Amino acid sequence: MGNTGGTIIASHRLNGPARWSAAMLLAGTASAAFAQEKPPAAPKGDGAPSVNVADGTGQGRGTVYEPAYFAQFAPRNALDMVARIPGFVITEERGSARGLGQASQNVLINGERLSSKSDSARDQLQRIPASDVVRIEIVDGTVLDIPGLTGQVANVVIQRAGSSGQFRYTTGFRAHNTKAQLYGGEISLTGSSGALDYTVALSNGNQRFGADGDILITDGRGQLIETQATKFSGGFDNPQLSTRFTYKFSNSVLANLNLKYGEDFFFEETPELATPLDGPRRSRLAEARERGPEYEIGGDIEFPLGPGKMKLIALERFERDEFQSSVIDSFDDGSLPRGSRFTQTNGIGERIGRFEYGWRMFAADWQLAGEAAFNRLDRASGLFRLSPEGEFVIVPFPAGTGGVTEDRYEAILSVSKQVTRTIALQATAGGEYSRIEQTGVAANSRTFQRPKGSLSLAWTPGGKFDASVKVTRKVGQLSFGDFLASVALDDDNQNAGNNALRPVQSWDLDIEANRRFGPWGSLKLEYSYRDFEDFIDFFPLDNGGEARGNIGDAQSTRMSVTGTLKLDPIGARGVRFDVNASKAWLSVTDPFTGLDRPFSNNTIDYVEANVRHDVAGSDWAYGAGLFSNDNAPYSRRFEIGRFGEGPTFVDAFVENKDVYGLTLNASVANIFGATQNFERTLFAGPRPTEEILFRETSRRRIGPIFRLTVSGNF
Repeated sequence: MGNTGGTIIASHRLNGPARWSAAMLLAGTASAAFAQEKPPAAPKGDGAPSVNVADGTGQGRGTVYEPAYFAQFAPRNALDMVARIPGFVITEERGSARGLGQASQNVLINGERLSSKSDSARDQLQRIPASDVVRIEIVDGTVLDIPGLTGQVANVVIQRAGSSGQFRYTTGFRAHNTKAQLYGGEISLTGSSGALDYTVALSNGNQRFGADGDILITDGRGQLIETQATKFSGGFDNPQLSTRFTYKFSNSVLANLNLKYGEDFFFEETPELATPLDGPRRSRLAEARERGPEYEIGGDIEFPLGPGKMKLIALERFERDEFQSSVIDSFDDGSLPRGSRFTQTNGIGERIGRFEYGWRMFAADWQLAGEAAFNRLDRASGLFRLSPEGEFVIVPFPAGTGGVTEDRYEAILSVSKQVTRTIALQATAGGEYSRIEQTGVAANSRTFQRPKGSLSLAWTPGGKFDASVKVTRKVGQLSFGDFLASVALDDDNQNAGNNALRPVQSWDLDIEANRRFGPWGSLKLEYSYRDFEDFIDFFPLDNGGEARGNIGDAQSTRMSVTGTLKLDPIGARGVRFDVNASKAWLSVTDPFTGLDRPFSNNTIDYVEANVRHDVAGSDWAYGAGLFSNDNAPYSRRFEIGRFGEGPTFVDAFVENKDVYGLTLNASVANIFGATQNFERTLFAGPRPTEEILFRETSRRRIGPIFRLTVSGNF
């Protein structure tokens, strides 16, 4: 078809819908038909901050929630408590973040940032028993002496109350296309022994997903030329063992050690029967498999040094992915089968060393931080074609094998100061030096020097309102997979490698305003603006192919609202509504057409709304929610398209918080039949001058999703 960039792809297919193909999966893009795999609706935060729970007053520079506030929800762990704080949403920035850097995640434990990169904030909060939580403080990050934080931050203050354990088991099934989900959940044990605190957790991320329906193929005039009946199904498991040890050498010396090991198991298969108006019927089987181990070793120690405190942090992560996809076509006219296979083995590693030295001077908190990070990718790829004898024969594909390393060093000086009783300032300034080297057929070596920094102001006049503004100069993290070529068999697509990629840089402006309404709830408004340099998307190569590359400047504007409305004041005790919605305006010049367009595949608008009723005087709760989002189209050299799911998912749940001491939550999702949707247009040659070759559209059934979660303590 021409869009393989000169490499032979022997699938011999008229078309191939881009249904979350191998390349997308390798890049971390998951189908939402993995759809609606969000947890069942759970009780969320409510009403008024602690000290005076009834009237919604704050304390000091922030708002304090004490355990009594959460009693009506019967929380099992710290996550249950944080999730029920009105107007607060946990941000996640895990393994894709650039090194460790300054704090960005809006959750702290005993005033300290979370140091693990592979365990999310939700993972770690879920392992803290509710009985260990002393209080939760909601403050603006700018007023803290932790550089990088701004906007609402939850500081979870805990004190070990002896040894205890908890477990969560999730099972479920879908009405169509998939096997039951049977092995999801986690069991954890926390406790202390003298100066040692420990947490040990065994978990499995277990999901099953799928969709079925016809794909319609039409020509450039809209005439039907082929119908493809498909049934897509798959799943993954991710068993993990995680441990965390904290040792208190003295009141001023504290050390942490995080250890984690796990394995990923992923599978996907799509049988298809294609019926063209002209030609033989075709049966296709597309399969993908991936598995591999991963581990993380991380630790830190903080101790007094001179007039301040020194913190040393070290982290080592590694992951190996062994991926294989295949596509085989058989024809009912007796023609020989045709097919291709693609294999890829990735070794992905990161090693980080960091120091943070903080001290008090000139009525301000200062910190000097330095970091060295060493990232690496080793990849071996193989491309094969099905021979007439029924054997897969290797096709030369040297551009898919090689390695990429980045050695990066940064230094940042930060100052945080309470300028007046109501205004706090935080400023950071520094820079980074990095060296990127690539091996293989496109070997290359380059160095970069980039300035970095930020300035933020927080206004906390007391009472029920606070606001913050932050300006940041940021350097993005490159995806090393973009340096090397890859193949998506089921889409007849190949991505060429690019050894000249540069990190994206941006100027970021973030404004946040929070208003608390006492027993009625809260409202948060956010505005963000991003001005990008060296933005990355697909761009054309001189040899007729395409690759991920720097395509110039880009801008994005996003407005978000997060709110909670509680109906206790009008007598509807235990009833609350939560909403989280955003709208984005995105602008970049398409390198193929020269026209302005949104960023490929980015979310344009999003809304999630939930209602929950904790029935007063009982252990029962019930509720419902809806979720909807809209993604921008994507743009490539030979095609344009759009994928997503919806238009709207609706779910409902019922929960009992004391069934022989356990919490049972039963839910049904996708009640109104949202579908997996895809459309794309392929052109006979490079856009925009060539005529349309064909279009394909699909609206595939997902069906209802049933789930039961059982949780308890021991």
